[in-house]
Amino acid sequence: MSTPVAATECDTREQFTQTEVEQFDRDGFVIVRGMADESVRCQMIAATFDGLKQLSGPIEYEVDLQYPGAPTAFDSHGGRTARRLKQAHCRDFAFTKWLTEPGLVRRLQQLLGEKVFMPLAHHNCIMTKQPKHSSDTGWHQDVRYWSFERPELVSVWLSLGHEYPGNGCLQLIPGTHRMTFDRMRLDDKLFLNPDVSENRELIDNRIYAELEPGDVLFFHCRTYHAASRNHTNEPKLSVVFTFRGDQNSPLPGSRSASLPELIITHEQADANSPAT
Repeated sequence: MSTPVAATECDTREQFTQTEVEQFDRDGFVIVRGMADESVRCQMIAATFDGLKQLSGPIEYEVDLQYPGAPTAFDSHGGRTARRLKQAHCRDFAFTKWLTEPGLVRRLQQLLGEKVFMPLAHHNCIMTKQPKHSSDTGWHQDVRYWSFERPELVSVWLSLGHEYPGNGCLQLIPGTHRMTFDRMRLDDKLFLNPDVSENRELIDNRIYAELEPGDVLFFHCRTYHAASRNHTNEPKLSVVFTFRGDQNSPLPGSRSASLPELIITHEQADANSPAT
């Protein structure tokens, strides 16, 4: 990842401040409050509920991953509970508008360099954590199953509603993007093993990313994070995309290289028209 560029004083509303850049570098994440346009957010919500109603694919169901709390089979109670709607970018123009917002692109350029790519193979989804049949996600790094020249990508998590511990908001462990973890500290699925004493000490330092509608969480692909199931009566909806810099290509033949990418530049952000 390129050295983060500090925001200038001319327009910090559409850039990270110096303090935010330093926080991302230190902690591996930063939250920008009220960043998303209200009309775009509402359009995303409408597209999400339409996708859930129609069960329009591709969809990942809770039963697919069998995380704790998930239904055990498709024909069991709650077996058709959607975990996330994949390929969000193709579902409504609102997602394209979000991806080309100058404030989003300029912040990504501060972290990744002037030319920013969005892989369509990873994230590019709407997380739809449902009541009753959602699951617990253990402590993990997103990059564990990705294949790039370097583990230096940034994910952008847009909250479409309220996110808090009761409905399974993200939990993050600050600074873990800078740490190296021995394989013995991980379980067979590459989740952080909570039974290891060193891991328990880290987990005790977790923070809860409590978000209001339109808040945006930027986090490094190596930052350990987790989430509990949704204990409320309303779904929790979030839009997630991942980005890389120009000098960090996906490895040929890998899943990371299996789909095209969007190229997002400053000029395209101003014009609201991404190129492929």
